[in-house]
Amino acid sequence: MQARYALLPVLFALTVAVASVGPAPAGTIEGKVTYTGTPPKMKPIDMSKEPTCAKEHNPPLLSENVVTGPANALQYVVVYISAGEQSAQPPSEPVRFDQKGCMYVPHILPMHTNQPLQIYTDDPFTHNIHPMPKRNPEWNKSQPPGAPPIDTKWGTPEFIEVKCNIHPWMHGYFAVLNTSHYAVTDNEGNYSLKGLPPGKYTVTAWQEQYSTQSQEVTVGATGAASVNFVFKVTPYLY
Repeated sequence: MQARYALLPVLFALTVAVASVGPAPAGTIEGKVTYTGTPPKMKPIDMSKEPTCAKEHNPPLLSENVVTGPANALQYVVVYISAGEQSAQPPSEPVRFDQKGCMYVPHILPMHTNQPLQIYTDDPFTHNIHPMPKRNPEWNKSQPPGAPPIDTKWGTPEFIEVKCNIHPWMHGYFAVLNTSHYAVTDNEGNYSLKGLPPGKYTVTAWQEQYSTQSQEVTVGATGAASVNFVFKVTPYLY
């Protein structure tokens, strides 16, 4: 009986030790994407073919191939982990792509491979969704007013241009990635990748006109790292 009670402090100490180990702390990689050079001037979008949308956007919206912000910031750059993390199951929660006012919202939509994608329309006329992948199956579907969302997914990572054959100014991208650690830069060029365990990673930044850049970074025990990207831009689109 005394031996049994003598073991209690040891068992208690082991329990506390196991509980104190817990999961590794999650870290964050953050930074800013900027440019050097002279960016192209984006042209106003002519929506006169669809007067309802033309009235909604006054003054007219500008095309979104290259969107800049204060202090040489680049917006709509996809920043993601391209190497260094363990493979994981795709999220079951769908990502959403909208058609509002004859525009794709958001302009660039990142998602995990095989993650459900739902495409909605909010406009009172028919749209056409035409993704143009190179590694995934291509399709072209119409979506009339009040139609249910188009449910789909992409199995192979790539950046997929999407357009509307009815309204040729409608243009965007699906960024299909083998990771859930991604972000799209805001109007100040900022991004943040959260929930990363300590380790060595490759961070890649993609811009639809200026291709990609990659850097290696180590997330240490402090759980924080910084990576900045600078793209060289030109006053014309190629």
